Parts: sequence; structure tokens; C-alpha cells
Amino acid sequence: MSDEKKTYRRTRAVQAGIGQDKAFGAVIPPLYLSSTYKMKGFEDFPAYQYSRTRNPTRDVLAGALAELEGGYGAHITASGMAALTLVLHLLAPDDLLVAPYDCYGRAYRLMAALAEKGHFKVAFLDQYDEGAAVAIAALKPKMVLIESPSNPVMRIADIAAISGACKDARPDALIVCDNTFLSPILQHPIELGGDIVIHSTTKFLNGHSDVVGGAVVAKTKELWNDLDFWANSLGLIGAPFDSYMTLRGLRTLEVRITRAQDNAAAIAAFLEAHPAIARVYYPGLTSHPQHALAATQQGGAGAMLSFTLKGGKREAKRFVDGLRIFALAQSLGGTESLLNHPASMTHVSMGAEAREQAGVSDNLLRLSAGIEHIDDLIADLQAALEQALPSIQGK
Repeated sequence: MSDEKKTYRRTRAVQAGIGQDKAFGAVIPPLYLSSTYKMKGFEDFPAYQYSRTRNPTRDVLAGALAELEGGYGAHITASGMAALTLVLHLLAPDDLLVAPYDCYGRAYRLMAALAEKGHFKVAFLDQYDEGAAVAIAALKPKMVLIESPSNPVMRIADIAAISGACKDARPDALIVCDNTFLSPILQHPIELGGDIVIHSTTKFLNGHSDVVGGAVVAKTKELWNDLDFWANSLGLIGAPFDSYMTLRGLRTLEVRITRAQDNAAAIAAFLEAHPAIARVYYPGLTSHPQHALAATQQGGAGAMLSFTLKGGKREAKRFVDGLRIFALAQSLGGTESLLNHPASMTHVSMGAEAREQAGVSDNLLRLSAGIEHIDDLIADLQAALEQALPSIQGK
């Protein structure tokens, strides 16, 4: 894709629906809350009939996200988990789904539970070593779910290699990429071989921690049609007001991502140099084992990072208790900086054995950088580290 087209695609997030109101010429697209629409006449149906099936406000957001991701079309869902649920309905009982062994805890539990009920077969595998693409392709899976960077240890999967190998082995294989951590500002999975992109729009796309939502972007019309049947039949759709709010947040996506990413890079460098920190997981650091891959696959390292404190759960608790700016919370991607303890929060549902395998230890913390002043953020972290490990003097 040319640089000119990529620039226009980014601008589309700001311009989505602007000046297209045919009723009164409103610059900002209106919010349509109506659940039903008047028919033109007997057996004369308008484009919009019932809001579970189609809604004008939701369609504006869907169009913007499809263009940002470079797909044919999108479906807006009630949550990120609803987006994953929608995609999983493309699978049949004998189909194999390959998912990352270190994915988001609730997604892990959902896929495992549905597999136990016979909806499909699932294998949770390492997608990050050099031989991952060949190993996955050898299984000839119907669907591969890729979460890159992974949540919460920030591992990077080679999307192009996995997609190419799997489609060589099985042409009808579906590559599904969770792009929540980076957003279409920093990564375009469809250009790397993906067929479907999913988002928790709750996170960076909305960016203000006041909406729960999800999205599924399909590369082709055929895939979009298949997903459309399931979205409408299952009623997984997002509410019009939530779509309106997400569209508002989307208009500042690039500005927010840029500032938050700058903050994350500075925080990662600060933490890596601090004697109280055992390890930092951030693709922007040269110490990250897949730093080179991230630099070629992504348009930036993103605003998410994780780190392990020296010590254990006790030190982690002291650190969290010492924070004043960072809030301990489940979500991510808002204008405010957040901290998460995955072992007791986002990944508790996957079970102790799976957490250990994924590297989700009791002293691991996940950080979502916001857009506050970087000096204040680092001062907050420094003070909390001194409280958590008073015997270690910070640099």
C-alpha cells in the first residue's frame, strides 16, 4: 500500500462520518437510538429495519475500523470477548483451533471451555520461537488465533510467517489476529496475512475507559457475510450509544497512542535500569528477544509493558500500595495510566498451571501507559519501588 493511501487511512479515523448527515447537515454523525425503523411500504424494506441487524451509528464505526485495518468490513460487538465468541462460531466440531499458550486469561478459559463442550478442538501452543510457523502448519489447523504482543508478557509472533506456512499447508486456514494492544495505528495484521482482526474497543480505540465494546474486521466479503449471520443470530452486537462514544474516542487515537507510546518507552528504560526490577518486557527495548521482529512488523512498540519485581507477592503488594498516579485496574488503553496484577486479576481464570507455563508469576505486573506527564509517572514509580524494596537503593 502506498504511503499516500496509508496516510488517508489514518485520517479516516478522524473523518469517519464527518459532514455526511443528509437530514440536517450535521458535521458530527448523529446518534441513532431507535430500535426499529418505519418500512417504506408493504414488502418495501429500507436499508435499516431493526437495530440488532443494522444501525446507522454502529455502521459508521464499523466502516472506520474496516478502513483503518484495511479490511472489507467490520462488525461491532458488545465486548472484546463477544468479538472472540463471534469468530469462534466459524468453527465446526472437527476443526482445530491453535491459540497462544500465554493469551488473555478469559480468552484462554473460553476457548478451553468451548472445546470441552465439543464446539471445536483446541491446542494452546508456543507461537514465538523460530520454528513456530512450521510446527503450527504441520497440524493443518482450520483457525490460528494470534495475540501479538501477547498479554501480558509481550511476546511477539511472526504473523507473516505463521500465516504463510499455515495457508501453504491448508489454503482455507483462517488467521485471526488480536490487535488490541497496538491498534491499527501501529500494526496491520491483514497486510501481514491475517484474515480477521479482532479488538476490544474498550481499550485504545475508545481510549477513555467509559465504554465496553469489541470489533471484528474481515478481510473479504465472504468472511464478513459469514460473520454477519452469526452476529445477527447470536445478538452479539454493540449498542448504538457505545458505538457513538467509541467513534468519538477513535478521532484522537493517533494522538493518544503517540503520547502514550513515548511514555511507555521512557518508563521501560527507567525500569530496566532500576535495581529493584528483575526484568522488563517491552518490544521497544533492545533486550527484548524479539525486538528486531517487532521493529519490522510493528509501526511502534506500543504503550503496554510488563515487568517483574525482585521478590514475590509481598513486594508486589507493597509496590502497588505505594502508587499514587497509577491505578490498580483490570483494563488498559485509556488516557490514564493503569497497573494490573495478572496472576490475581486478568489471568486468574486460566489456572495456576497455565499461568506458570505462560510466565505469569506473582511478582509480574502489567502497565498501561497513559498520557500524563512522564516526569510525574516516573516519580510515582520511583516512590513505590522504594516502598516495596526499601533495602534496594534506586539509581
